[in-house]
Amino acid sequence: MNGRITLAHGDGGEQAHRLIQDVFIAAFGDSSAPMMDAAIQPVSGAKLAVTTDSFVVQPIFFPGGNIGKLAVAGTVNDLIVSGAEPLYLTCGFILEEGFSLKELQVIVKSMAEEAAKSNVRIVAGDTKVVERGACDGIFINTTGIGVIREERQLHPTAITEGDSVIVTGTIGDHGVSIIAARNELGLRTDVLSDCASLTAMLSDALISTSTIRIMRDPTRGGLATSLVEIAEDFGVTVELDEEEIPVRPDVQGACELLGFEPIYLANEGKAVIIVSQSEEMQLLETLRRHPEGANAAVIGRVTNTTKGQLLLRTVFGSSRRLHRLSGVLLPRIC
Repeated sequence: MNGRITLAHGDGGEQAHRLIQDVFIAAFGDSSAPMMDAAIQPVSGAKLAVTTDSFVVQPIFFPGGNIGKLAVAGTVNDLIVSGAEPLYLTCGFILEEGFSLKELQVIVKSMAEEAAKSNVRIVAGDTKVVERGACDGIFINTTGIGVIREERQLHPTAITEGDSVIVTGTIGDHGVSIIAARNELGLRTDVLSDCASLTAMLSDALISTSTIRIMRDPTRGGLATSLVEIAEDFGVTVELDEEEIPVRPDVQGACELLGFEPIYLANEGKAVIIVSQSEEMQLLETLRRHPEGANAAVIGRVTNTTKGQLLLRTVFGSSRRLHRLSGVLLPRIC
């Protein structure tokens, strides 16, 4: 494999997908297995979910959160959307010489607070310090471990025609908040990042409904990329209704100004869920009982189970196929 790493390899889109398939999975894994937010491993009769993530967001403090809150919420959410009950986290810190101890204390405190919200314990960690200029202040790696109970198992192979696609709230909030916080493009907005752990809301969802097929955490690459992966991995056609996708007016305005599409912007406190049509209303009621799910909406349907593709029915009545994010949209978003 020739070439060099570019920023696009870290955006969660097509080049990131190819990097994972052609380099990492080729060396470590099974290329035929669907890519999930956490690995599910049988251990002594139980099923463990394991996930790991690294956080390099810039800036490290942003409206609605900071790198520490993001690290815990992001890892916990990868576990919960896999159907797991999050139990333990480890965290590794790479600190740049000269980094503020006061800021580090704020970050670590926010990690402890976010972990407590999900009843998760941080049980191990590591710290490395590198020379000034060798990293951008602070990078954090987290690993999450959870257990999947029998009644919480998801069944993505049961996705069937007519199933409902639900998103738990407005999309693109995190992406726009980071753009504004960087002060690079002259964007002024009061949009806060949606950075939040979804354990309570999605645990209730798993208890209240029995036909959730799959859940995803649409972070890098956004809603569209997550649904493209589901469609291709399980050979189904998903059709979204653009008018039904919840987007805040200020997020939509920012996207129009900057030439972005909200469906490709990162989210850090949302989930996309496929559930049977018979239980969509029950699921919506459950989600809307939580602040993080107040704007939950049905945004599309599974229209067949023979062709893996994502379609968007536009506000003008036409339909177009959506693909993974291609190229660099916004690096270092998480």
